[in-house]
Amino acid sequence: GYRVSLQGNFFGHNHTYITFPEYNPRQHIKLDPPLNIESNVTASQCQIWWSVPWHLDGILQYELQYKEYGTSWEVALNKTAPSSLPQIEIEATELHSGVTYIARVRCKVSENEDSFHSQWSEWSQTTVFQRAGVPKLSGKTLNTRSMQFLIIPLSFGTLLYLFWNFTLSSRWQKVSPALTFPRQLLSFSHSIICTMGTLR
Repeated sequence: GYRVSLQGNFFGHNHTYITFPEYNPRQHIKLDPPLNIESNVTASQCQIWWSVPWHLDGILQYELQYKEYGTSWEVALNKTAPSSLPQIEIEATELHSGVTYIARVRCKVSENEDSFHSQWSEWSQTTVFQRAGVPKLSGKTLNTRSMQFLIIPLSFGTLLYLFWNFTLSSRWQKVSPALTFPRQLLSFSHSIICTMGTLR
């Protein structure tokens, strides 16, 4: 470690003040902010990523801050990255449709690191993103869908009616010979009776 002292001349007298009797630079680090912050929005989430020097990969923790574009950073929302990876996701449910957002990120050495300790870096440059709005249905689209909802039941009802009539017709054709058979038998019997009467 080091000993840090402050020397000064006050009223013509030199004075030495010991500020840090044992100063370890590794315990008093302030990193540069992350670089190249970018964002990409999908239907389910907004992914934001950035870059840091390669020798710092895996030992940093990150804090993201985002807000609606044009509002103060004092009302911004904070989100902590779940891992040491230089990226974070914001769920679509946390964003309003059609609203433009702006985000920035900062870093420091992870609390899990015993060899180093640092304070938060300054905030990075910003990235701007927007959740896509839900498209509104036009009147023409609504009318088309309404017609579809009407046509489908009517078509089904027509098919059911035709099928029912076809089934009844088929059954009637099968039953008709059976129904006409007694009439044929009665006519045949009547002919026999008339013939027998003539023979007598």
